[in-house]
Amino acid sequence: MASPLELNCWGGGWGLPSVHAECLVVMAYGRFSGAPLKMNIIDNSWRALRGSVPLLLSDDVVISQPAKILNFLRKQKYNADYELSAKEGADTLAYIALLEEKLHPALLHTFWVEADNYYTVTKPWFGSRIPFPLNWYLPGKMSREALNRIFVTKGGPPLCSLTEIEAQIYRDAKECLNLLSSRLGTLPFFFGNMPTTLDAFVFGFLAPLYKVQFPKVQLQDHLKQLPNLCRFCDDILSCYFRLNVTGISPAGQDPVDANLQKLIQLVNKESNLIEKMDDNLRKSPQHPPRKLTTLKLSTTGEGSNSVNRLSP
Repeated sequence: MASPLELNCWGGGWGLPSVHAECLVVMAYGRFSGAPLKMNIIDNSWRALRGSVPLLLSDDVVISQPAKILNFLRKQKYNADYELSAKEGADTLAYIALLEEKLHPALLHTFWVEADNYYTVTKPWFGSRIPFPLNWYLPGKMSREALNRIFVTKGGPPLCSLTEIEAQIYRDAKECLNLLSSRLGTLPFFFGNMPTTLDAFVFGFLAPLYKVQFPKVQLQDHLKQLPNLCRFCDDILSCYFRLNVTGISPAGQDPVDANLQKLIQLVNKESNLIEKMDDNLRKSPQHPPRKLTTLKLSTTGEGSNSVNRLSP
């Protein structure tokens, strides 16, 4: 019998299963691969002090950081990338590095450094879920750590002013969003009809930025001008997190829902093979062409073809 897989993560809000980007990455990958993750929501719990989240627990194994958790799940035969070529695997690593370099600092700034956002949204939300008296201390500590991470990646005083740093990180983030939008185009996912590791990372980084209601929305406004990325987030939420979107607490993945997602993946794979065979048949005059409808996970219309870590 396989070892139980438990994931410690922050809870959700604004229609998201979690507001924490790295937790969203692992949760999405678990849904894509069919991994039976049991979610342990750390809101209002002393378990929040055990270490960084997401945190995967399996027997005596404790793993943090999304990349390490995803590697562990692959070794357990929960692999969302089994159909990718070597080139597509290399592209995945390149785009994840791009997200970390270009988008991650702007996410940190949006949530933890921008004063209006921090005092009206981030601090109250996290503070209401951290036990007293730590709720008076930890949000400020998390904010200072976020600023330090930005300085490590982008530099800081006296080399450049805070205003210059802020302008640079938002320029880089908008450039990153434009590149992602151009790469996605009208596809349902970045490598076709099936979600992969790259889709999990992009969703984890974009969904909080897209859904959380901030007073300062510079980067959020730019994202909403790229309809295909917004459609991408909406599709994943509606197809893979239906219970969470309707407001039910994300206590874990329903086994029936997990089996359904596996079935959908198998049906998509078989449908793609049949469609390829059908293309070959069309070339033969003795076989009249027939049109097949491939099951897709996208639930909304096609988007426009316009061109790892959120909180400590």
